[in-house]
Amino acid sequence: MTDPSEGAHLMDAGLLSPVRAGTAAEAAVGDRAWLQAMLDAEAALARAQAGLGTLPRTAADAITETARAENFDLRALALAARETANPVVGLVQALTEAVRRRDPRAADYVHRGSTSQDIFDTGAMLVAARTLRVVRADLARTARALEALAGTHRDTAMPGRTLTLHAVPTTFGLKAAGWRRLVLDADTRLARVLGEGLPVSLGGAAGTLAGYLEYADIDRPEGDADGERAYLDRLVDAFAAETGLARPVLPWHALRTPLADLAAALAFTAGALGKIAVDVQSLTRTEVGEVAEPAAAGRGSSSAMPHKRNPVLATLIRAAALQVPVISAGLTQCLVTEDERSAGVWHAEWQLLREALRLTGGAAHTAVELAEGLEVRTARMHENLGLTGGQIVSERIAARLAPSLGKAAAKQLMSEASAAAAANGQTLGAVLAQMPGHGLDPDTVARWCDPAGYLGAAGALVDRALADVPPVQCR
Repeated sequence: MTDPSEGAHLMDAGLLSPVRAGTAAEAAVGDRAWLQAMLDAEAALARAQAGLGTLPRTAADAITETARAENFDLRALALAARETANPVVGLVQALTEAVRRRDPRAADYVHRGSTSQDIFDTGAMLVAARTLRVVRADLARTARALEALAGTHRDTAMPGRTLTLHAVPTTFGLKAAGWRRLVLDADTRLARVLGEGLPVSLGGAAGTLAGYLEYADIDRPEGDADGERAYLDRLVDAFAAETGLARPVLPWHALRTPLADLAAALAFTAGALGKIAVDVQSLTRTEVGEVAEPAAAGRGSSSAMPHKRNPVLATLIRAAALQVPVISAGLTQCLVTEDERSAGVWHAEWQLLREALRLTGGAAHTAVELAEGLEVRTARMHENLGLTGGQIVSERIAARLAPSLGKAAAKQLMSEASAAAAANGQTLGAVLAQMPGHGLDPDTVARWCDPAGYLGAAGALVDRALADVPPVQCR
């Protein structure tokens, strides 16, 4: 019998995490993508140093040309990482040997003055940046679909529900506009992180950049009289330019603000999409039936009940939304790191970050299909507005009666009328028509009991929400 713990079968195929299985975000954070990001960091560092004259351009070219993930054995690197507690040490050794085979003179310039955390953290920021662009593209599509729903159903009346019960009427357009607002809020947070919160890591062994300076003194051309600060500023700027990442004020080996900010943005994004998902689940219930997920062959089928079509898209999104905030709390906890580099805290971030990115990416990918294909059942919404026999507008009638009866008396009258309607199986309008003391004629009662006439500022709120300009795509 084959041991399932051996070889390529170890890969995480997403069997227990279907929300991200097969998505672009999953590919963006896979082991090969992470390996390539670390190699990209090594190559970018070499090019930055070459641009400052502290590393031969031919060496930078050789390192860049060699730094391709397909040139390396992922499994071997993973096993080697057990001996050093991080994957960079083994990667540097493998990269050095691969460069040596291409250009023996260039091998000495691999990882020049650097340290494992510089390469890994820069790679992590590259992985995050690439994934956030995927997520933001999906959020943009979702927002456009929700904008269309909100505009189409600006005045489509439906029951508003509070604490699970009918409250007052609202519109589906306002609900969709609210979902869109959450998506845009999430995108704003991701844009901010992507634009300025994902920095290169450049600190050297203990955050002093000593190794970079020492090699610069050795390698800098004669006559280059740059002071240490000027050289380091130029090096960090060049490294940031080569990677497309931000420039940090200080080395951040033990100052984990970038991870905490990223975690917060991912948690919000997943939660925002989760709100949409849980609303869809509630509205999809058999006894509610006001929306339905887009149909696809075989989707949502039950292993035991042929009649069911489960809301699987919303379920996938909700599952991710429940996980990401917990995972992100773990990343935030990693702010509490000791000394100049942690023994365990730094290491604990890696899988948490990957999971938060790919779950959020999977949720955003799934939200596109849900929003673009959502079936809105307006007839059922209209039908459900009548379930309480007009009691859904009791607030309105109490407000209308308050000037003549007084606020307390009007509320008491409506409480009695609502109780009588519920007890006798009558509509609120029928009960009011039989009650003395309010001075209302039947036509007025009928008009005030129409749920479609009590939508407040819902339409205007939709207009205001849709007039809001969404953020532009970032890089």
